[in-house]
Amino acid sequence: MPANADLPLLLLAAAADVTQAVHAGVTAAGFTDIRPTHGFAFARMAPDGATVGEIAEHLGVTKQAASQLVDELVTKGYADRNPHPRDARARLITLTDRGWACTRAADAALVDFTRNWSQTLGAATLAEVSEALGRVVTPGRVRPSW
Repeated sequence: MPANADLPLLLLAAAADVTQAVHAGVTAAGFTDIRPTHGFAFARMAPDGATVGEIAEHLGVTKQAASQLVDELVTKGYADRNPHPRDARARLITLTDRGWACTRAADAALVDFTRNWSQTLGAATLAEVSEALGRVVTPGRVRPSW
């Protein structure tokens, strides 16, 4: 078995750690009524909003599932439905002030997560890991696995 055979599992564990750290940070900031999937939807809505279809594509779910998620976010005060500026049939889903506050809490949790990794690995090693992953991972949307 190759020495790096456990790499895929370590990467999956790292992704789970990031998601958990962000969720814990958001919860600690008082946003206790959301799930990690909501954060993935927030990422698509920021900065200029998105249609339900765009959110569905981003999350890899049906339009019906995305619509239910948007309903939940609107009910909880994290998102608003607005007229779409270019398509009278569509609605543009945007973050409310509460949604943006939650997003800022998630961003702060990501900063803390990165700081913790830097303290554990050292800044130079973390930079090397980041650069190496940047060579093999295609940047783009990140989807929840649940």
